[in-house]
Amino acid sequence: MFFLAMRTLRARKGGFIGAFVALVCAAALVTACGALLETGLRGDIRIERYAGTDTVVTADQNLHWTKHKKGKTKVKSKPLTERAWLDAAAVDKLRAVPGLEAVVPELTFSAHVLTAGGRALDTADNAWGHAWESARLTPFTLRAGRAPTAAGEIVLDADLARRASVEVGGTVTVQAGAAPGSFRVVGIAAPPGRDALARQATVFFADADARRLAGHPGQVASVGLFTAPGANPGTVRAAVRDALAGTGAQVRTGTDRGPAEFPAAAKARVTLVSLGGALGGTSLLVAILVVVGTFALSIQQRRREIALLRAIGATPRQIRRMVGREALVVGLIAGALGAFAGLGPARWLHGRFVAFGALPDTLELRLSPIPLIGAVLLTLLAAWTAARVSVRRASRVRPTEALADAAIERPRLGVARTIGGVAAALGYVVLLLVLRTLDTEPKSTPVTFLTVILAAVATALLGPLLARAGVAVLGSVVGRLSPISGFLAARNARAAAERVAAVVTPLSLAVAMASTILFTQTTASHAAGEQAKAGTSASYTLVAGPGVPAAAADAVRAVPGVEVVTEVLHSFVRAGQDKFPAQGVTPRGVERALDLKTRSGSLAALTDTTVAVSELAAKTKGVGVGDDLRITMGDGVQVTLKVIAVYERGLGFGDLTLPHAVMAAHVDRPAAEAVLVSGTTAVSRAPLQRAMGEFPGVRVLDRGEVEQARRDQAGTQAQVNYVAMGLIIAFTGIAVVNTLVMATSARRREFALLQLVGTTRRQVLRMLRWETGAVVLLAAVLGSAVAYATLTAYSVGMTGSASPYAPPVTYAAVLVAAGGLAFVATVVPGRVALRGNPADTMGLRD
Repeated sequence: MFFLAMRTLRARKGGFIGAFVALVCAAALVTACGALLETGLRGDIRIERYAGTDTVVTADQNLHWTKHKKGKTKVKSKPLTERAWLDAAAVDKLRAVPGLEAVVPELTFSAHVLTAGGRALDTADNAWGHAWESARLTPFTLRAGRAPTAAGEIVLDADLARRASVEVGGTVTVQAGAAPGSFRVVGIAAPPGRDALARQATVFFADADARRLAGHPGQVASVGLFTAPGANPGTVRAAVRDALAGTGAQVRTGTDRGPAEFPAAAKARVTLVSLGGALGGTSLLVAILVVVGTFALSIQQRRREIALLRAIGATPRQIRRMVGREALVVGLIAGALGAFAGLGPARWLHGRFVAFGALPDTLELRLSPIPLIGAVLLTLLAAWTAARVSVRRASRVRPTEALADAAIERPRLGVARTIGGVAAALGYVVLLLVLRTLDTEPKSTPVTFLTVILAAVATALLGPLLARAGVAVLGSVVGRLSPISGFLAARNARAAAERVAAVVTPLSLAVAMASTILFTQTTASHAAGEQAKAGTSASYTLVAGPGVPAAAADAVRAVPGVEVVTEVLHSFVRAGQDKFPAQGVTPRGVERALDLKTRSGSLAALTDTTVAVSELAAKTKGVGVGDDLRITMGDGVQVTLKVIAVYERGLGFGDLTLPHAVMAAHVDRPAAEAVLVSGTTAVSRAPLQRAMGEFPGVRVLDRGEVEQARRDQAGTQAQVNYVAMGLIIAFTGIAVVNTLVMATSARRREFALLQLVGTTRRQVLRMLRWETGAVVLLAAVLGSAVAYATLTAYSVGMTGSASPYAPPVTYAAVLVAAGGLAFVATVVPGRVALRGNPADTMGLRD
């Protein structure tokens, strides 16, 4: 049978092109997802700031808890969302360890050099201040000037000094702490061989200034250790661990220093594992579904050949083995090519995620043979499984019935296929009911896409029934609109329901998948935006790139007519094992600036010892007004606050509302992200802008400008998911074209016969367009119905409303794109198939 399989591959290269293309794309997709997953698991985080020391001591940057399940105890860990700080007492303990030449404490805090117009030279994520005593950790050395020793003195890295157009002796404005301040540049420093660190601008302060601006008295961000010459590094590290036993401090060496320097990259690893796993799982399911459909169409086109083999004595097992080996050969070649081709999409995805801010560029893409090998193996498995499933019915036909069965399409589905289709449809309904109960994105997203795929499985299995029903409805309409070409199109579609189903399945999957990916984002962001819009009653909002300093908020409070000034800051906190988005707000008068739509209690009771929670958080943690809620802040510090209100608008404002002072004490960047200004009707923009004269980087926005900024931010966040799932949409689109080209190209003898009996070439092409139009309409109806039902369930769970938000223009673009692909993939091969003499075409082999 292997010999026969190879001969078949040589003789029917065209028949395997469709399966080959589908498998190449599947392997590329799996490789790209596998590379992202491996990066999350084993990706290296580049070391910059701590390159000069071989050992770094930090606080534990993870939250740990014990989980009991089925009599087993497991310790779970998750990265903290903010930097955890180390008790400075650890420095004294380390200085007593023998074998250490130097113990260098490190302070790290947000510090932005501002231009004359108040613009920050660097983004919020890569501008940091340090004490000069820690310059040795890189090491930074002076190129000009001297070290800062007095208050108001700083040293800039060489690149930052160049961009700020300042030299030794000049002054710059630096925003660090509560208000921007003027500092004198007394030195310019750089690491060896460079002008600056690649991913962070560096400002060094005098030690006393650094401790004040860091805002963590009695704590340090980390400690760098230098082993004395002649001392054994292993022995010294063991002594360091002994000295720190019981403190929770972590001793980091080698590549483990990277996460200590870039905590955001360590957090991104977890995100990338989740994203890569979800994307990879969805990709694999879509790939299997598409490949099965492609092989099914290929086997359908070979029914006469398989029937002949059965008629001359081939057993069902031999037929299955032959087709399985054909698939293995095709899968091996396609898998190898697709695996290497997937490296390009992997780099592109990583680059896009970095550009959108979803990943820090310090987390390098890791490429190893593992994703490639996995892609080849999974492609082989998918090809073999798809071939065996597709040939099952053809191989079981009795030899005496084989040729007749090949010539005539069975009017009924097999029992097993019908049962499978009904089971998939019931599973889809069950998942819809489950989806209605899921109220957080991490829970609902994978279920949403699994729901769509299960609907596609049901469509594929029950496709001929759906095709016959759809064609029966559309056929009469098409026949009346076009008495000749339309009549032929309706008859052809009705007689070849399996072929129509093979085309409808990937096309409806493309419509459903694209609509679901696009409109889950718009549904959630629209609901959040509407809640934020309805719940914000402030007339004006202050914003700035590096954050609004506290001094700017104080200046606005002095403006006549201003009654309430609310500083707003966002982060993530945990209550037990559950992670919640939270906002910190100024308690005084907050109920006049924000309407969170409280269901019980009052936001006016917010103080530095209380918290308000959303209905989701209240339900998840089982708390209500008057209860105590223990919260783990972003830096790992635990606080206990009393619940004073339960509100509805958690999607727009976060699930916990805490006092601003409590939030600011536990985040890396304590400057307010926005300041809401409320007052009398006499308050206008002009006096607010005058009050910001000392803060030129702070902008005053009215309500319309705030809404536009919020929409822009929501669009940027949605782009990450669009890009993540874009490859799946592209793969599904390729599958649509692939299937349609295969189905159309295989009909050249049919087209030739129509020409021989008197149908013109123009009428055949018109018939083909009518068929394609009917198929597109049927696929659009099925795909839209699946997407609408899925999105409605998603919307009920996420927003509490059964009205998903789908912009009409975007939805129309999806349908036009699907229809355009279908028409191009049928009309072009149709024109090619009609070339040549019809009589000669009839004499060609199938």
